[in-house]
Amino acid sequence: MRKFVIIKSFLLTLLFCVGGGAWASFQAGEDAYLREDYETALSEWRPLAEQGNAEAQNMLGYMYRYGQGVTQDFDLARQWYRRAADLGNSMAQNNLGALYRQGLGVPQDYQEAFRWFLRAAEQGDGGAQNHVGLMYYKGEGVEKDLVQAYMWAHLAAQQGVDPSIQALDFLAQEMTPAQMEEAIERAGKWKPKGEEVAL
Repeated sequence: MRKFVIIKSFLLTLLFCVGGGAWASFQAGEDAYLREDYETALSEWRPLAEQGNAEAQNMLGYMYRYGQGVTQDFDLARQWYRRAADLGNSMAQNNLGALYRQGLGVPQDYQEAFRWFLRAAEQGDGGAQNHVGLMYYKGEGVEKDLVQAYMWAHLAAQQGVDPSIQALDFLAQEMTPAQMEEAIERAGKWKPKGEEVAL
């Protein structure tokens, strides 16, 4: 029994050290990225991304999307976003949705964009909530619904997302008082599903 406890303790310590090392490496990449030292950021994040770190995968997708330290490549951006999105990373889901909405590296597909935006929005991602509200307003990938548009914009605005803050007044001009009341009531009852767990 004592041998089992020692081995278990060793494995937990090893796991903690590896996890701590991964976090330190991600942080080093983030520090380099903020200094616009994209070469160093890539050298820190790529190994983590290849090992399945969703945050690093999302950032590689972002760098390929905008050509930061690499040649701009929407297909590689999509691949890295998708890997992270499949692991439940809400930022990657939102970013992947944006590629589909704009048709960057993929055929423009509003339904697919909406699907990814909604997955991220349901986790509480403010940027994705803004996108969901916009798509409900425009009827892109989903039936137009001003109540849903206002509800999602309201949720995003509560997180300080500027486009949604500005959209609320605009939406209110097109809505009846009853629609506004319903949207605000729905927003008040809404709860995030929490982080997705990768299977």
